[in-house]
Amino acid sequence: MVEKTRVSVAMVTYNGEKYVKEQLDSILLQLNEQDEIVVSDDGSKDGTQAILREYQQRDSRIRLTKGPGMGVKKNVEHALRQCQGEIIFLADQDDIWKEDKVQKVLEVMEREQCTLVIHDAAVFHKDPKEVMMESFFAFRSAGAGVIKNIVKNSYIGCCMAFQKEILERALPIPDSIEMHDQWIGILNDFYYKKSVFFRETLLFYRRHGENTSGMEHYGILRMIRNRIVFCLHFIGRFLHIC
Repeated sequence: MVEKTRVSVAMVTYNGEKYVKEQLDSILLQLNEQDEIVVSDDGSKDGTQAILREYQQRDSRIRLTKGPGMGVKKNVEHALRQCQGEIIFLADQDDIWKEDKVQKVLEVMEREQCTLVIHDAAVFHKDPKEVMMESFFAFRSAGAGVIKNIVKNSYIGCCMAFQKEILERALPIPDSIEMHDQWIGILNDFYYKKSVFFRETLLFYRRHGENTSGMEHYGILRMIRNRIVFCLHFIGRFLHIC
Protein backbone atom coordinates (compact mmCIF):
# COMPACT_ATOMS: atom_id res chain seq x y z
CA MET A 1 0.00 0.00 0.00
CA VAL A 2 2.72 2.47 0.93
CA GLU A 3 4.51 2.03 -2.40
CA LYS A 4 1.30 2.46 -4.45
CA THR A 5 -0.07 5.50 -2.67
CA ARG A 6 0.12 8.62 -4.83
CA VAL A 7 1.64 11.57 -3.01
CA SER A 8 1.12 15.24 -3.83
CA VAL A 9 3.49 17.84 -2.39
CA ALA A 10 1.87 21.28 -2.25
CA MET A 11 4.60 23.94 -2.30
CA VAL A 12 4.09 27.69 -2.39
CA THR A 13 6.84 30.03 -3.54
CA TYR A 14 7.53 33.75 -3.54
CA ASN A 15 10.98 35.24 -4.13
CA GLY A 16 12.66 32.05 -2.99
CA GLU A 17 15.60 31.81 -5.39
CA LYS A 18 18.13 31.51 -2.55
CA TYR A 19 16.72 28.29 -1.18
CA VAL A 20 14.21 26.62 -3.52
CA LYS A 21 16.74 24.44 -5.38
CA GLU A 22 17.94 22.78 -2.18
CA GLN A 23 14.37 22.16 -1.09
CA LEU A 24 13.25 20.73 -4.44
CA ASP A 25 16.27 18.43 -4.54
CA SER A 26 15.51 17.10 -1.06
CA ILE A 27 11.90 16.33 -2.03
CA LEU A 28 12.36 14.87 -5.52
CA LEU A 29 14.80 12.24 -4.25
CA GLN A 30 11.97 10.71 -2.19
CA LEU A 31 9.09 10.68 -4.65
CA ASN A 32 7.97 7.79 -6.83
CA GLU A 33 7.07 8.08 -10.52
CA GLN A 34 3.36 8.46 -9.80
CA ASP A 35 3.89 11.30 -7.29
CA GLU A 36 3.90 15.04 -7.96
CA ILE A 37 5.00 18.42 -6.66
CA VAL A 38 2.45 21.15 -7.25
CA VAL A 39 4.23 24.52 -7.04
CA SER A 40 2.12 27.66 -6.84
CA ASP A 41 4.28 30.74 -7.36
CA ASP A 42 2.66 33.96 -6.20
CA GLY A 43 4.35 36.37 -8.60
CA SER A 44 8.04 36.10 -7.67
CA LYS A 45 10.11 39.07 -8.80
CA ASP A 46 13.50 37.33 -8.50
CA GLY A 47 14.81 34.24 -10.30
CA THR A 48 12.42 31.77 -8.63
CA GLN A 49 10.17 31.24 -11.64
CA ALA A 50 13.13 30.59 -13.95
CA ILE A 51 14.46 27.99 -11.51
CA LEU A 52 11.04 26.32 -11.30
CA ARG A 53 10.69 26.18 -15.09
CA GLU A 54 14.16 24.66 -15.37
CA TYR A 55 13.26 21.95 -12.86
CA GLN A 56 9.94 21.29 -14.56
CA GLN A 57 11.65 20.73 -17.90
CA ARG A 58 13.91 18.15 -16.29
CA ASP A 59 11.26 16.41 -14.18
CA SER A 60 7.65 15.86 -15.26
CA ARG A 61 6.57 15.26 -11.66
CA ILE A 62 6.71 19.04 -11.11
CA ARG A 63 3.59 21.00 -12.04
CA LEU A 64 3.74 24.79 -11.95
CA THR A 65 0.73 27.01 -11.42
CA LYS A 66 0.27 30.75 -11.06
CA GLY A 67 -0.80 31.83 -7.58
CA PRO A 68 -3.75 34.17 -7.03
CA GLY A 69 -1.59 37.02 -5.69
CA MET A 70 -3.62 37.26 -2.48
CA GLY A 71 -1.09 36.24 0.16
CA VAL A 72 0.23 33.03 1.67
CA LYS A 73 -3.05 31.44 2.82
CA LYS A 74 -4.78 31.82 -0.54
CA ASN A 75 -1.66 30.63 -2.35
CA VAL A 76 -1.63 27.50 -0.18
CA GLU A 77 -5.32 26.98 -0.92
CA HIS A 78 -4.65 27.39 -4.64
CA ALA A 79 -1.89 24.75 -4.54
CA LEU A 80 -4.07 22.36 -2.54
CA ARG A 81 -6.89 22.60 -5.06
CA GLN A 82 -4.51 21.42 -7.81
CA CYS A 83 -3.30 18.33 -5.92
CA GLN A 84 -4.34 14.97 -7.35
CA GLY A 85 -2.74 12.64 -4.80
CA GLU A 86 -4.42 10.65 -2.06
CA ILE A 87 -1.99 12.02 0.52
CA ILE A 88 -0.84 15.64 0.55
CA PHE A 89 2.38 16.95 2.05
CA LEU A 90 2.75 20.69 2.65
CA ALA A 91 6.14 22.19 1.82
CA ASP A 92 7.74 25.59 2.28
CA GLN A 93 10.23 26.86 -0.29
CA ASP A 94 13.18 27.20 2.05
CA ASP A 95 13.38 24.09 4.25
CA ILE A 96 15.22 20.80 3.70
CA TRP A 97 13.51 17.42 3.95
CA LYS A 98 15.38 14.53 5.51
CA GLU A 99 15.85 11.71 3.04
CA ASP A 100 13.41 9.29 4.71
CA LYS A 101 10.62 11.78 5.49
CA VAL A 102 8.05 10.58 2.95
CA GLN A 103 8.58 6.89 3.65
CA LYS A 104 8.35 7.28 7.42
CA VAL A 105 5.26 9.50 7.31
CA LEU A 106 3.45 7.06 5.01
CA GLU A 107 4.41 4.18 7.30
CA VAL A 108 2.99 6.01 10.33
CA MET A 109 -0.20 6.89 8.45
CA GLU A 110 -0.71 3.27 7.43
CA ARG A 111 0.21 1.81 10.83
CA GLU A 112 -1.93 4.22 12.86
CA GLN A 113 -4.75 4.45 10.32
CA CYS A 114 -4.79 8.21 10.83
CA THR A 115 -5.82 11.07 8.58
CA LEU A 116 -3.00 13.46 9.51
CA VAL A 117 0.63 13.08 10.57
CA ILE A 118 2.84 15.87 11.84
CA HIS A 119 6.48 15.19 12.61
CA ASP A 120 9.14 17.06 14.55
CA ALA A 121 11.65 19.48 13.02
CA ALA A 122 15.10 20.82 13.86
CA VAL A 123 15.58 24.57 13.42
CA PHE A 124 18.63 26.07 11.74
CA HIS A 125 19.76 29.39 10.28
CA LYS A 126 22.39 28.92 7.56
CA ASP A 127 23.81 25.42 7.84
CA PRO A 128 21.59 22.42 8.76
CA LYS A 129 24.62 20.91 10.48
CA GLU A 130 24.48 23.81 12.94
CA VAL A 131 21.08 23.35 14.59
CA MET A 132 19.68 26.20 16.71
CA MET A 133 16.84 24.14 18.17
CA GLU A 134 16.68 20.36 18.31
CA SER A 135 12.91 20.02 18.63
CA PHE A 136 10.12 22.24 17.42
CA PHE A 137 7.70 19.94 19.29
CA ALA A 138 9.38 20.74 22.59
CA PHE A 139 9.28 24.47 21.84
CA ARG A 140 5.53 24.38 21.13
CA SER A 141 4.54 21.66 23.64
CA ALA A 142 3.11 19.89 20.62
CA GLY A 143 0.09 17.62 20.72
CA ALA A 144 -3.35 17.03 19.23
CA GLY A 145 -6.62 18.52 20.43
CA VAL A 146 -9.00 21.27 19.37
CA ILE A 147 -8.90 23.42 22.52
CA LYS A 148 -5.17 22.90 23.04
CA ASN A 149 -4.32 24.13 19.55
CA ILE A 150 -6.69 27.07 19.66
CA VAL A 151 -4.99 28.23 22.87
CA LYS A 152 -1.44 27.45 21.65
CA ASN A 153 -1.05 26.17 18.12
CA SER A 154 1.41 23.36 17.52
CA TYR A 155 0.50 22.60 13.91
CA ILE A 156 3.22 23.71 11.48
CA GLY A 157 2.44 23.15 7.84
CA CYS A 158 5.90 22.21 6.61
CA CYS A 159 5.80 19.17 8.91
CA MET A 160 2.28 18.02 8.00
CA ALA A 161 0.86 15.38 5.68
CA PHE A 162 -2.81 14.44 5.49
CA GLN A 163 -5.44 12.53 3.59
CA LYS A 164 -6.97 14.54 0.77
CA GLU A 165 -10.48 14.04 2.20
CA ILE A 166 -9.68 16.65 4.87
CA LEU A 167 -9.90 19.35 2.20
CA GLU A 168 -13.65 18.76 1.95
CA ARG A 169 -13.84 20.31 5.42
CA ALA A 170 -10.91 22.73 5.30
CA LEU A 171 -11.45 24.57 2.03
CA PRO A 172 -11.90 27.39 1.47
CA ILE A 173 -9.42 28.69 4.04
CA PRO A 174 -10.85 31.83 5.69
CA ASP A 175 -9.08 35.05 4.73
CA SER A 176 -8.98 36.54 8.21
CA ILE A 177 -7.52 33.68 10.25
CA GLU A 178 -3.82 33.83 11.10
CA MET A 179 -2.57 30.43 9.91
CA HIS A 180 -3.72 27.84 7.39
CA ASP A 181 -1.88 24.99 9.11
CA GLN A 182 -3.66 25.56 12.41
CA TRP A 183 -6.97 25.60 10.54
CA ILE A 184 -6.32 22.28 8.77
CA GLY A 185 -4.97 20.59 11.89
CA ILE A 186 -7.83 21.62 14.17
CA LEU A 187 -10.52 20.73 11.65
CA ASN A 188 -8.91 17.31 11.33
CA ASP A 189 -8.91 16.95 15.13
CA PHE A 190 -12.56 17.94 15.31
CA TYR A 191 -14.01 15.92 12.43
CA TYR A 192 -11.71 12.90 12.20
CA LYS A 193 -9.94 12.75 15.61
CA LYS A 194 -7.01 11.01 13.93
CA SER A 195 -3.95 13.25 14.21
CA VAL A 196 -0.62 11.62 15.06
CA PHE A 197 2.29 13.68 16.38
CA PHE A 198 5.29 11.64 15.27
CA ARG A 199 8.19 12.55 17.52
CA GLU A 200 10.97 12.07 15.03
CA THR A 201 12.83 14.90 13.31
CA LEU A 202 12.24 14.60 9.56
CA LEU A 203 12.87 18.18 8.43
CA PHE A 204 15.34 21.00 8.84
CA TYR A 205 13.31 24.17 9.36
CA ARG A 206 15.15 27.22 8.09
CA ARG A 207 14.87 30.47 10.07
CA HIS A 208 15.76 33.71 8.36
CA GLY A 209 14.50 37.27 8.18
CA GLU A 210 12.34 36.69 5.10
CA ASN A 211 10.13 33.77 6.08
CA THR A 212 6.77 33.65 7.81
CA SER A 213 7.37 31.91 11.12
CA GLY A 214 5.35 29.79 13.50
CA MET A 215 7.87 30.73 16.21
CA GLU A 216 6.80 34.32 16.79
CA HIS A 217 5.16 35.52 20.01
CA TYR A 218 2.55 38.14 19.25
CA GLY A 219 1.31 40.84 21.59
CA ILE A 220 -1.60 39.94 23.88
CA LEU A 221 -4.20 41.95 21.94
CA ARG A 222 -3.25 40.30 18.66
CA MET A 223 -3.29 36.88 20.29
CA ILE A 224 -6.80 37.47 21.67
CA ARG A 225 -7.99 38.82 18.32
CA ASN A 226 -6.58 35.79 16.45
CA ARG A 227 -8.30 33.32 18.76
CA ILE A 228 -11.65 35.09 18.57
CA VAL A 229 -11.52 35.27 14.77
CA PHE A 230 -10.48 31.63 14.53
CA CYS A 231 -13.30 30.49 16.82
CA LEU A 232 -15.89 32.48 14.88
CA HIS A 233 -14.81 30.88 11.62
CA PHE A 234 -14.59 27.46 13.24
CA ILE A 235 -18.14 27.71 14.56
CA GLY A 236 -19.30 29.14 11.23
CA ARG A 237 -17.76 26.23 9.31
CA PHE A 238 -19.42 23.77 11.68
CA LEU A 239 -22.77 25.47 11.11
CA HIS A 240 -22.05 25.73 7.35
CA ILE A 241 -22.42 29.49 7.27
CA CYS A 242 -18.92 30.39 6.06
